[in-house]
Amino acid sequence: MTISYLFYDIESTGLSKAYDQVLQFAAIRTDHRLKEINRHDIKVKLRPDIIPSPLAILTNRIPMSDLANGLCEYEATRQIHRLLNEPDTISLGYNTLGFDDEFLRFSFHRNLLPPYTHQYRDGCRRMDLYPIAIIYWLYKRQVLTWPEINGKPSLKLEHLGSVNRMVTGQSHEALVDVETTIELARRFLAEKQMWQYLEGYFDKETDAHRMNELPIAFESGAGDHRKGLMISGEYGPRQNYQIPVISIGESIPYSNQTLWLRMDQPQLRETTPQSIAETTWVIRKRLGEPAILLPPHDRYWIRIGDERIALFKENLIWLQNNQEVFEQIVNYYRTYRYPFIPNLDADAALYQIGFYSRADEKLCRNFQEVSLEKKADLIDQFASPDARVLAGRILFRNYPERFQAECASEFNQYMKRINPPRQKDALVDYRDQRRTTPKDALVEIKRLKQSNEFDRNQLRLLEDLEDYIQTQFKMDTDHHGQALINFGDK
Repeated sequence: MTISYLFYDIESTGLSKAYDQVLQFAAIRTDHRLKEINRHDIKVKLRPDIIPSPLAILTNRIPMSDLANGLCEYEATRQIHRLLNEPDTISLGYNTLGFDDEFLRFSFHRNLLPPYTHQYRDGCRRMDLYPIAIIYWLYKRQVLTWPEINGKPSLKLEHLGSVNRMVTGQSHEALVDVETTIELARRFLAEKQMWQYLEGYFDKETDAHRMNELPIAFESGAGDHRKGLMISGEYGPRQNYQIPVISIGESIPYSNQTLWLRMDQPQLRETTPQSIAETTWVIRKRLGEPAILLPPHDRYWIRIGDERIALFKENLIWLQNNQEVFEQIVNYYRTYRYPFIPNLDADAALYQIGFYSRADEKLCRNFQEVSLEKKADLIDQFASPDARVLAGRILFRNYPERFQAECASEFNQYMKRINPPRQKDALVDYRDQRRTTPKDALVEIKRLKQSNEFDRNQLRLLEDLEDYIQTQFKMDTDHHGQALINFGDK
């Protein structure tokens, strides 16, 4: 087996993994020594139904005029899917498992491509350099100069790249960020033993073995509860990016999730059967994915400080003395199911609909292979209503000129849903978060322009975005008084 690393980064229209889209995908493939093999820079045309986030446009600085060019989303997504699914590929970037990977997963879902195969099939798997950087910051600081911003440590890629003079170019330009990430990986690879050890945390079997080697803190009627240190960027530098935890088992409805109870919070000892959700914090960890679990060796354990060590011990004693409440905590989290969201839009329904039937999976493969005309003929053959919706959207989102007549009614109905007369009627995603509406974006643009925090170029970006939204999503009425969407002069 000859593995290759595919370092990648995306720029997007916003942070909604279900409803925003990729604008740029950049990737560099290297061998296992991090020597470059090839590179890719895929520009993606803005879909007609997307309302770009003003903050995203300010961050990536892509002019609206550029967003009319590039591949359509469907064709670009197919290319991206092939790159991540090339056999024996380890796909990775900087915080890719915190954002980019799930964003792409929804892109694959939306375009009827298998959303998970790059995680396991044909020797493919994933890594993430961000949690690796945290471990180097904690235990091998000599490999880099570590930036401080306003007296606080920063592990942002742009700051790491700048202070260590890794590459030149504008940060948040996808290919520049990929080059910075590879140079960062080369610095880490210089400590080869450390690199190889940390790679093991992104292999499911190795990660599971290491979990099972953690020492048992205590036993209860719910089983053995192992003790470790959970390392993640979400805990921040004030807590040295780590918290003490004990295992409380595996999720019953979601068999890929192991559950870990945070043990450094005083409110844990105030828990009653009625307050579990408010006074306890459980981390859901999947094998081979962040967060990283370190064993509680003294050289690691002392990093959480005397105060939190004392809290851990006090909470452990309390749990042992209140095993009935503890078992209720365990049962609550092991049986917990995410809320069901009624009428969830097909774009956002990846987790709620589960896997397609074998017949529909085969149809998805056929859909990718046939001509545009034959794609239209396949739509009604899907048993899944969501698959039928997504197949139709692929045609009218990506090939509006070709399918304008066939899809006009469906397209107008859909566009009314993303530009509702009342904000409360906006679509929601799988976390029940509201999809940005044109009105939301215009209000945000006005607020940003009034803040006086931006230079002339940034204000021009906001003004061009404002013009685009007002033109693209203007509401008109026909002679019957029925609302119609004006899609601009496309």
